[in-house]
Amino acid sequence: MARYGCMICGWIYDEEAGDEELGIAPGTTFEELPEDFVCPLCGVDKEQFDLAE
Repeated sequence: MARYGCMICGWIYDEEAGDEELGIAPGTTFEELPEDFVCPLCGVDKEQFDLAE
């Protein structure tokens, strides 16, 4: 499982944890997120995310 970070604001999506507040189940990969997924903090699309360390 990987973590992806928003390159604009730094919000992190952790595939292992998912995001309960957004209704994303634990284990959901970044690729499985809907095409219209946007950063919950700044609103940019998935193209603005990169692997986080």
